[in-house]
Amino acid sequence: MNFLNQLLRAISFIPALVQGIESLFGSKPGSEKKDAAISFLENALNMADAIERHEIVDPGKFKEGISQIIDGVVECLNASSWAKAVSASTQQPSA
Repeated sequence: MNFLNQLLRAISFIPALVQGIESLFGSKPGSEKKDAAISFLENALNMADAIERHEIVDPGKFKEGISQIIDGVVECLNASSWAKAVSASTQQPSA
């Protein structure tokens, strides 16, 4: 699979991945959730195969780019109605 296909596959996973990580690790710090998201994404895309085929010549930069995409998705989700729905559902009603 070429670089562009790999990148587009990674991007397509990120919104659902971020939501899933938030559900699983909601109380953890953002950096831990981001690390978990990157780890899950790497496994889902089977990045090791792409690296062995030399389609990703700098895995560190590729990982950093994916990290920045995750930050952007989190920012978008936090600014959306998704974040408002989650925060409203987690608020405790006053007695």
